[in-house]
Amino acid sequence: MTTNTPHINPNGVEIAPTVLLPGDPLRAKFIAETYLDNVKQFNEVRNMFGFTGEFNGTPVSVMGSGMGMPSIGIYSSELIKFYDVKKVIRVGSCGAMQKHVNLYDVIIGVSASHDSNFMSQYNLPGTWAPTASWKLTAAAIAEAEKQGANYHVGNILSSDIFYNEDDTVNDRWASMGVLGVEMESAALYAIAARHGVDALGIFTASDNLITGERTTAAERQTAFTSMMEIALPLAAI
Repeated sequence: MTTNTPHINPNGVEIAPTVLLPGDPLRAKFIAETYLDNVKQFNEVRNMFGFTGEFNGTPVSVMGSGMGMPSIGIYSSELIKFYDVKKVIRVGSCGAMQKHVNLYDVIIGVSASHDSNFMSQYNLPGTWAPTASWKLTAAAIAEAEKQGANYHVGNILSSDIFYNEDDTVNDRWASMGVLGVEMESAALYAIAARHGVDALGIFTASDNLITGERTTAAERQTAFTSMMEIALPLAAI
């Protein structure tokens, strides 16, 4: 489909059934230029760049999602509802919350705890647990093994708050085994579940909240290649 939405104007370029969603639109541009063949740009509205190309002959799109659940909620909803996207894979950075997760390690987020009001819209009679697609999770684990990546599988935290006034929250989430914190995936998993499509978050540890180690902004934009190389083959499954 090539219809326009308030935030996506494909200009006649098809959007593939599989879309990678990094938060940073410049990371989307890097992925397209580095890994995809026959690339065409399908979006530049609000400078949220989107591209469609081929990875090993399989159509793949990649687009920035912005920061936070409201932003990824807009883009993933429009991609799924109006462009018939069936697989949405978030590739982003996260802050590690366990000592054994090193910088540049990959985290495959099988579930996403959160501190957000995003789920209230579903008016559920209890607490629903945002969970990734098992098909994509299993395939990502297999690909990580194949590539010899340093990876971890488990629960991540999607938080609305980057600068939290309560400096005890990280320790409390970590005490429950949460591997890392980011800001988007719980919303993505909810939207995908509601519409019956597959979603997964794959992350690179950009810093460690326990040890204080951190990467630079430039490294976060272009150097987190392992998660990209795990995510891209999933388009073919």
